[in-house]
Amino acid sequence: MEVQNSSTKDKVLHLLKKETSMTVNDLKDRLNITHMAVRKHLTVLENNGFVCSRENKQALGRPTQIYYLTEKGEKFFPKNYEGLSLEFLHDINELYGSTAIEQLFKKREQRLTEEYSKRMDHKTNEEKISELVSIQNEKGYMATAMKTADSSYELTEYNCPILAVAHSYKTACHCETQLLKTVLETEKIKRVNCKTDGNEHCKFQIHFN
Repeated sequence: MEVQNSSTKDKVLHLLKKETSMTVNDLKDRLNITHMAVRKHLTVLENNGFVCSRENKQALGRPTQIYYLTEKGEKFFPKNYEGLSLEFLHDINELYGSTAIEQLFKKREQRLTEEYSKRMDHKTNEEKISELVSIQNEKGYMATAMKTADSSYELTEYNCPILAVAHSYKTACHCETQLLKTVLETEKIKRVNCKTDGNEHCKFQIHFN
């Protein structure tokens, strides 16, 4: 259920996106390459403005360099608004009020529900989760899922393609949660983390009845 990346530099960027910050040792262990190779890729990415670093002082020993994405690095990831224009939404809100905005997002939820549901037919709960991850990744969410117990899963979305919209219109997040409940056919879905609340990632706890 992981995103497949085409090059080591892509893998470095994706790991930093998911973990938010990592050391050379962290990257070495995750990528299974040498310190020298990691530093070589980080140097290229730093020179191109995709990553930067800061010193993390420790009680004992030398300070550790912590690497993380720059603003340019964040822009490497999909920001496809699926036809939603933030300025356009502001104009609609000004002209017709918040009710019109709610109706627009509800219409979008209905359209996506129909799209997702077609791919969930005749699948087990585990297969539905796997298919959901595939759909979300196609849409740029960098999603992963893990089974936490019998009939229970945790879905994590490391990227939000409509984050700017969701920051202004929280109803986008509510509609996504309702979308998941409908297509997975369970009411026991809770959003426990949300990027619009300042969390690093969006995360859902999913329990099938």
